[in-house]
Formats: sequence, structure tokens, C-alpha cells
Amino acid sequence: MSITTAFAVEGMSCGHCEKTVSAGLSAIPGITDVSADAKAGQVTVASEGEVDEGLIRSAVDRAGFALVHRI
Repeated sequence: MSITTAFAVEGMSCGHCEKTVSAGLSAIPGITDVSADAKAGQVTVASEGEVDEGLIRSAVDRAGFALVHRI
């Protein structure tokens, strides 16, 4: 069963930002798809099951951006 979750992310402004966030999140075990949208300031994550939000927050932080909240 796939779970899709969206998060508001601050600081993304271009395609490079989207790729950086997507790459970091894609490396988390269990995540099957990532879609980052700089214009909307959001990232959508599909996973095989529940993924620890702390792991997602850490990956976004390491990419240089700020996860604001779950949408």
C-alpha cells in the first residue's frame, strides 16, 4: 500500500532546488517517489509505508531547506 504525504518546504526557488530536495528524500529507505515544486513551496512523498517524519525533516535540512509542516 502506497502512502502519499505532502509537506510545505521553504527556500526552494528553482529546478536545481527541486532536484536537490528530491535526491535527498529519494535516498530514504521506503520512499518510492518524490515530487518537489519550488513554485508551490511543497514536496510530495510516496512511500511503501509510514516514514518517520524526522528522517524527512533531516533530509530536507541537509539539502539546505526548511520543512515547515505536513500539508
